[in-house]
Amino acid sequence: MSRYSFQFDTRRVANSAGASSWPRQERRASPRPTPRPGAADNNSYAARDWNVGRIAVLIPCYNEEVAIGDVVRDFRAQLPGADIYVYDNNSTDRTTEVSREAGAITCREPFQGKGNVVRRMFADIEADTYVLVDGDGTYDAGSVHRLLRAYVETRVDTVNGARISDAKAAYRSGHRFGNVMLTSLVSLIFGRQFTDMLSGYRVFSRRFVKSFPALSRGFEIETELTIHALELRMATTEVDTPYFARPEGSVSKLHTFRDGWRILMTISKLVKEERPLPFFAAIFALLAASSFMLALPIIITYSQTGLVPRFPTAILTTGMMIVAFLSLTCGLILDTVTRGRQEMKRMQYLAIASPAARSEQESA
Repeated sequence: MSRYSFQFDTRRVANSAGASSWPRQERRASPRPTPRPGAADNNSYAARDWNVGRIAVLIPCYNEEVAIGDVVRDFRAQLPGADIYVYDNNSTDRTTEVSREAGAITCREPFQGKGNVVRRMFADIEADTYVLVDGDGTYDAGSVHRLLRAYVETRVDTVNGARISDAKAAYRSGHRFGNVMLTSLVSLIFGRQFTDMLSGYRVFSRRFVKSFPALSRGFEIETELTIHALELRMATTEVDTPYFARPEGSVSKLHTFRDGWRILMTISKLVKEERPLPFFAAIFALLAASSFMLALPIIITYSQTGLVPRFPTAILTTGMMIVAFLSLTCGLILDTVTRGRQEMKRMQYLAIASPAARSEQESA
């Protein structure tokens, strides 16, 4: 067997109850539904050298009373040994009650915004493998097996569920266009690893989650997750997954233009922070070119007459050129600072044991 091939050991005892050292959180007593045909426990993905360990399903929610019960039950049927967490973000309906009745571990996050919810989840929840999914019922719970299998077989830190849908109600043209545009922009700047950057269906390793700073507040969190993986050059892969329309009575919280603008601003901010030299070099080029164009007529007049007739313009062009070189200097300095930050982030990432290391520890 080659070093890149994997053999699944389905006889291995599931470690969802006690094999992991992470403390378990109490779950309210609730009957579990009978798994549907084809459902698998955590153990089904336990490759001999890449252990998924305890799986936690993370579901951020805001006013999802209509859909959240089915989402929790579907993932419980597909992953009977997983811990399912629903974090309610100030819902005004019965999201928390319905989630609890379906068998989820519930918590309330007071700071509004999906980014704030994900930050809290990543900080609170201890597990070995994390599945992040929206609570609106648009993602296919059955696809979690393909995501986890890709996670094991390719030995990556994150698997992205790329949405596939022909239904206009599920994936509106404005959202589709914005996703393609923003994903292409990130691919151009940071590298092409994903075709659906804004997907809300992902699998993460523990070391991804515990090394992720989570600074975003709203829907721009998916952008930050993507760029974090690209900046640290983590191993990633992508799996196509069906994308459905929301159930009747459920309303989307995404605002096409407002949230699209926020995501664009987040990309710009992350470019400035993670790619400072190209960012400030672009400002340098713009200011320097503008200064030269304004100064060119003055230079020509001076060479012909020996006079400088437009002093305000001459002063303006001089100032613009000074600012241009200051911008370039800032880019050079910040590029060195950013490299140091990236090294520290990488060392923090490497300080967390990989699934392969945990497998060796358990087998020792």
